[in-house]
Amino acid sequence: MLNARFPAEVSSALKHAGWHPGRWQIRQAEAWADALAAHDSPDGHRHSVFPAAVDAWAEFGGIGVDLAGAGEQLARTPFLIDPMRGLHQPRTLADLSRALDSPVAPLGEENGGLGLLAIDAQGRVYSLDHSGEWYLGPSVDQAVTTLVTGAAPERLRTVAGLL
Repeated sequence: MLNARFPAEVSSALKHAGWHPGRWQIRQAEAWADALAAHDSPDGHRHSVFPAAVDAWAEFGGIGVDLAGAGEQLARTPFLIDPMRGLHQPRTLADLSRALDSPVAPLGEENGGLGLLAIDAQGRVYSLDHSGEWYLGPSVDQAVTTLVTGAAPERLRTVAGLL
């Protein structure tokens, strides 16, 4: 039975990756939270840890979706929900945090590390890559749907009032 929370294509991809409704790996999420909070960056930047991030890690942590090919608007790329993929990116995340005026934590990676996935304190999800910062959706559910379906994300802009 497919989960009505996601479109059929997304439910199928998540199921294939090991996700199921009710999945909750809180011990792993707490271990990641402790490791990120304890990380000492050489430049003094620290990771933010907050409930929206821990909840996302508990439900989706360790899930990797390896889809490729044409999507709705873009080619789909594989992604992995694992906040430790952003362990050495506290400065990058701190910069995004300042721009958004909201704490930001690592969520995982896209395309084998070419993009960093991040989540803010409100649960909104972003992807950061060499070409810019992208808004994937107002929740992890929407971000996963965007990634699986190859929907075009919204580019973040730094013009006053647009970010």
